[in-house]
Amino acid sequence: MTAEALQTFLALAIGFSFAAAMATGYQLAVSRPPSFQMLSKGPSPSAFAAVPFLVFAAPYLIVRLLVRAGFAGPQEFGPVMMATMFAGIWSLMSGTVLMMMFQTAFTYLQ
Repeated sequence: MTAEALQTFLALAIGFSFAAAMATGYQLAVSRPPSFQMLSKGPSPSAFAAVPFLVFAAPYLIVRLLVRAGFAGPQEFGPVMMATMFAGIWSLMSGTVLMMMFQTAFTYLQ
């Protein structure tokens, strides 16, 4: 496994685990699971505050919706594959941003 492949895998894992940790922390704090409905309240301070949260928690929310839809009945392969790829790419990008933030923070601390 090359160094680039390992770094990509770690970014994917970090992105998804951070998304799950944020969603779980939100649910622990307010006693209801987070959802994309947080943005449906119109232009309000709470909707604007939800945007950064949803940017990082979205991969977990997408996969959670996929799992719940799977329990409701059989799903077609195409839409499930597309949603899984979308969640994976989103997780990879947010994990890459987090890794860059960690790297910058460790560079300044030394």
